[in-house]
Amino acid sequence: MTSSARRALVVRGGWEGHHPVTTTDSFLPFLEREGFTVQVSDSLDSYLDAELLAATDLVVQCWTMGALAPEATAGLAAAVRAGTGLAGWHGGIVDSFRGDVDYHQLTGGQFLMHPHGIHEHGVTIVPGRADHPVVKGLGDFRVTTEKYWMLTDPLIDTLATTTFPAEDTRDREVVMPAVWTRNWGAGRVFVSAIGHRPSDFDVPEVRTLTERGLLWASR
Repeated sequence: MTSSARRALVVRGGWEGHHPVTTTDSFLPFLEREGFTVQVSDSLDSYLDAELLAATDLVVQCWTMGALAPEATAGLAAAVRAGTGLAGWHGGIVDSFRGDVDYHQLTGGQFLMHPHGIHEHGVTIVPGRADHPVVKGLGDFRVTTEKYWMLTDPLIDTLATTTFPAEDTRDREVVMPAVWTRNWGAGRVFVSAIGHRPSDFDVPEVRTLTERGLLWASR
């Protein structure tokens, strides 16, 4: 446990198909063990509260789709620039607030599509980033879940990838970012594309890199 308490704000809601309550609940004991005082919010108006965000060391967002008021986007972005961390997984962070380009620039990526259904596929740790604290000591692994095709910012630091094979609309295979971090002003952002179902986090590597990502992103 850390020696001084930090504050985490968990903002959850939106489309229920990504189990925002169940998945975030599974990380609350971890955050508390790591010394965080945790506040849970089911309202995007939390991003309008500049005082709350300034006192928050880590925002964990699990909110699929929906819409942010421009003032809320600006409030979240300003807090991250000032040092508040932002972290999340799957549609809860990269299928959020479609069309909000300022939000997408903050996260460094946006979900575009996934092949229909659930697929077993490999996740590869980027060799040159294998010493990053989020993935250090982890090997390549396999998951059975949705496989996200992403549009990403070239400034992200990609830690793990997945590969889409060539097919009728793609003349060659494509290596796609699956886990990344980015710095945004004084703040840090962690994103994992994995986490469609609560059972995804039963995969030890997924649970480990997600927990580490939360800690890495925090002020």
